[in-house]
Amino acid sequence: MSEIDARKVVQEELNNIAPEIDIATIDPAADLREAMDIDSMDFLNFITAIHHHLGINVPEIDYPKLFTLDGAIAYIDAKLKSIKEGAEPGGHATTSP
Repeated sequence: MSEIDARKVVQEELNNIAPEIDIATIDPAADLREAMDIDSMDFLNFITAIHHHLGINVPEIDYPKLFTLDGAIAYIDAKLKSIKEGAEPGGHATTSP
């Protein structure tokens, strides 16, 4: 698998949800829901899009880790690293659906 740029994926999926927002103007530490004026369904669509785009599972308990641009990028980078190493953070081997 080629290296995936988590920042580009996050920006692409957020742009799909709110195309009128210039992602470059968003404070990386700001709550995306407030900064982009998206509701809970839009945020859930973002989580779902990340799953479909990258094949990573984001359990509901981890949603707050994706509330900011920096948080989402860091979370995705960590998940991709754990997949590349062959195991999810809980020590479970990854499998393709």
